[in-house]
Amino acid sequence: MSRATWTAPALATGSLLAFAGFAWPLLASAVPADAQRAAPYVAMALVPAAIAVVALALDREMHSAKAVALLGVLAAIGAGIRIAGAGVGGIEAVFIVLILAGRAYGARFGFLLGLITIAVSSLLWGGFGPWTPFQMFACAWVAAGAGLLPRIRPRVRGGADAASASAALAALSAVRRAGRLEILMLAGYGVAASYLFGLLMNIWFWPFAVGMGTDISYEAGAPLGTNLASFALYSLVSSTLTWDTVRAVTTVVGLALLGPALLAALRRAKLPAAR
Repeated sequence: MSRATWTAPALATGSLLAFAGFAWPLLASAVPADAQRAAPYVAMALVPAAIAVVALALDREMHSAKAVALLGVLAAIGAGIRIAGAGVGGIEAVFIVLILAGRAYGARFGFLLGLITIAVSSLLWGGFGPWTPFQMFACAWVAAGAGLLPRIRPRVRGGADAASASAALAALSAVRRAGRLEILMLAGYGVAASYLFGLLMNIWFWPFAVGMGTDISYEAGAPLGTNLASFALYSLVSSTLTWDTVRAVTTVVGLALLGPALLAALRRAKLPAAR
């Protein structure tokens, strides 16, 4: 079996393992009661294991010096931006880098960039902890998702002669229109990714953050609907209305102001596997 045929299944397996680690509070009710206490520890083991699976699948994806150099430079930029914004509630300017790089170079490059950026920034910042593997996967998904968005191709209207000035102007207008639509699409994706990132980072830590006996507490063995309602309320008051909204606004503003120029610059440094 060639490497190309098993890389995608390995990535899917790693992502499923990681998602199970994120969502353990909602999945624990499906295991026997005497095993539910072990669920948090299993979750914290699953996510690093999933990272290992993904690393093994992608270790040869960066097969050129140019790709490795770009990955290193962008990871360093992303780590620097993340460290500079540390402590400012909800501002995740690093999402701008992840989304644009994932869009320019594809889902696999974006996945690796998300993993490495968080790992490097956490080590340099001194913020490495049990939450770091979860952040690594969540940011990897953010960057990879941008690479999976549909392409927007310029559409030239009219049937003017290709050699005429009007045809050239029409083509230029179509390219600009497609560029604006692409940035608009990325901005919409950035909003969705900002809120989904917050939900993912909330859900695995929710039982520890709240404790027991409140209206928004995790209840082991409770029906799924009950815990979902409690989690939704917890997430709404703890981050959705604050941190996640600030992150979404920051991402949209950054993509609108910097997106066109940065995306064009990234695409000029072409990679063989870039979309």
